[in-house]
Amino acid sequence: MSHTSSYSPGQFQWSFLLPKYWGIWIAIVFLMLLAILPWALQHRLATCLGNIAFKRLKSRRKTTMRNLEVCFPEWSAQHVEDNARQVFVDMMLGVFETLNAWYSPKWFQGRVSIEGLEHIQQAQAAGHGVLLMGTHSTLLDAGGYICSQYFDPDVVYRPQNNPLFDMLIYRCRQTIYGAQIDHDDMRGLIRRLQQGHAIWYSPDQDFGLKQGIMAPFFNVPAATVTAHRRLLKISKAVAIPLYFYREGDVRDPRYRILIEPVIENMPSQDELDDATRTNKIIENQLRIAPTQYMWFHRRFKTRPEGYNEIY
Repeated sequence: MSHTSSYSPGQFQWSFLLPKYWGIWIAIVFLMLLAILPWALQHRLATCLGNIAFKRLKSRRKTTMRNLEVCFPEWSAQHVEDNARQVFVDMMLGVFETLNAWYSPKWFQGRVSIEGLEHIQQAQAAGHGVLLMGTHSTLLDAGGYICSQYFDPDVVYRPQNNPLFDMLIYRCRQTIYGAQIDHDDMRGLIRRLQQGHAIWYSPDQDFGLKQGIMAPFFNVPAATVTAHRRLLKISKAVAIPLYFYREGDVRDPRYRILIEPVIENMPSQDELDDATRTNKIIENQLRIAPTQYMWFHRRFKTRPEGYNEIY
């Protein structure tokens, strides 16, 4: 856990009223006010803030551009830079979309469509839990909210280091998710799957080789987590790819949820084959809306002996 053991998620503590937390309280009020702004203003602010972040956050910008260069070698240098800048804008748009999901959810009415819901319904009707294989999207909790309009998702999350910030996010998410499962709580995750729940899980980051193996991601060897294989095997759940993204005119956006059929024979006897298939699913999802992904994470940071450094 990232915070003290005396703290439980969503629990208010009197210490949160101390002066050291006043800045966060002020920021929360400010963010709530931003959530009631018209989308046109939110879009302008997000574009401005995204461009500032792209300019100022040099390390993140460099990582983003390097990731795009590696994963899309067919892109020109200018195309890489343009898309990298848009990643930061989409991230800021995602913050506003998440604020809307938390504080002004009616904004999404009439803007959402879904394809493939029957795959979740059929799996649950057959008594299976569902591990929804997704990505770290810039839509953040807006993606969870639009999914919650059609089914009841749980989510795996990493607690925030700041306990007040963690409490506030946890409480906002309670209106969206059936359960929020700490990424370290494997028993809780397995239990929810065994009970037939659908859980959003993102196996798309580099956690080293203690938790995974090297497998191709956009044709580049990458440390790929394999924990979902064990989860599926123990819980008898099925894996279903889930992707959500913004489309259309960004001034009047639409949100699309894409649910694919159950991944057959997952887990198989071949760990590498499962990791490769998982990465390929994520690749295909990301190609739909490449800039709506958190490319500023160092996806290729693990480089065993014999592998070229990426960053």
